[in-house]
Parts: sequence; structure tokens; C-alpha cells
Amino acid sequence: MSTLARRLVAEGLGTALLVAIVVGSGIRAERLAAGDTALALLANSLATGAGLVALLVSLGPVSGGHFNPVVSLSALVQGALSPRDALRYVLVQVAGGVCGVLAAHAMFGEPALAWSAQSRTGAAMWWSECLATFGLVGVGIGTLRSRPQLVPFVVAGYITAGYWFTSSTSFANPALTIACALTDTFTGIRPQDVPGFVLAQIGGGLAATLLFHWLCRKPAEAATAVPAQADWRTAPTSAD
Repeated sequence: MSTLARRLVAEGLGTALLVAIVVGSGIRAERLAAGDTALALLANSLATGAGLVALLVSLGPVSGGHFNPVVSLSALVQGALSPRDALRYVLVQVAGGVCGVLAAHAMFGEPALAWSAQSRTGAAMWWSECLATFGLVGVGIGTLRSRPQLVPFVVAGYITAGYWFTSSTSFANPALTIACALTDTFTGIRPQDVPGFVLAQIGGGLAATLLFHWLCRKPAEAATAVPAQADWRTAPTSAD
């Protein structure tokens, strides 16, 4: 199997599992919380954060661990992903998201797919998704350039927090948003509300990409600052 094929499978699988975690834990939480929305949201956010760490650690080395079209768009803008590969990433992410809903519904005896009736719209919600995605992409870029080994924990921590500090519960992911239009459960969103969320997410992600790409750029090293022969690998020894 080619490297590209492995990357695409990892992205599709990772997105599917992420959506299954979000939707499945939402169904479980809502059933167990007996009407306590705060308790259900707490359970849903903790499960999502924990699952996201596991997925990023295990599949991140294969594909980059995007699982999110906005993250792939950010990589494209930064020159880390070609336009063709970015499109492929987005397609498998959206397809994986739908598979994730099917998997979660099958586990809990829900209809295979069901349009959500949960309203999530309005300026406050759109701003919430813009800010949530801005922060997600921003902390991802900043951490990747300073402490790359911590990216899974930083990103998962931010998403967990986003469930609570945003009015939209921080979808911050077009593939997840589209998938959640297909589940009439705790994490659902009405299909007509999806475009507003996706546009806000793209706007927030692009803004963060431009700002953090500049903000976290390492200063260019001066080529003449240290003579080449001062490098221990090339410096002459007394035996030369």
C-alpha cells in the first residue's frame, strides 16, 4: 500500500472513530444523565478529549492526525499539503464522519441515519465556532513548532475546554458538523444550520493560520553567524 493510501486510510479511520466517540458518548451521556444537561455535557467532553488524545498519538504519525478539513486547509495554506492531497484528505474525512455516525447509531440501537432537529444558529453560535476553530488551529500550530510531542494533549485539552467556554460546544470541524446533522441525538445540529457553522469554522481557521504562521515563525538563522568549520562534524582534528 502506498504512503498516500496509508495516510488517507488513517485520516478516514481517525475521523470515523472521532465522530463515533463524540456521537456515541453523547448518546450514552444523555441516557444516563436523566435530564441533567450539564452532567451529560461533562461526560461527552471528557470522552471526546480522552479519545482525541488516543487517536492523535496512534494515527498522527501516519497522516498528521488532521481528522478535520479546516486543519487540512491550514496545512495547504502553509505549504505542508498539496491542493490535490488536501482535497483527498477532506473527502475521506467527510466520508469517515458519516461512517462514524453509522457506527455510533449501530452501537446504541438508533436508526442508521436521522436528520437532527437541534437548532444551532445565530450570530452568537457562528462567532463561537469561529473562535473555537481559531483557537484549535492556533494552539496546534504554536505547539507543533515549539513542543511537537505535546500536540495531542494540547489539542485535546483545548477541545475539552471548548465544550464549556463556547455556546456552540466547539464543533470546530466541518466533517464533524456534517456528520452531526445525520444524528438526532445529543450532539446533533439541524442540516440548515451546517453552512453557517462551516463558514465560521473556515474563517476562524484561516485567520489563525495567517496569524500563528507569522507569530510562531522561527527567526532565520544567519548563514555567516558561525563559520562552517566550527561545526563538530566538519571541524579538522589534530590527526588531519
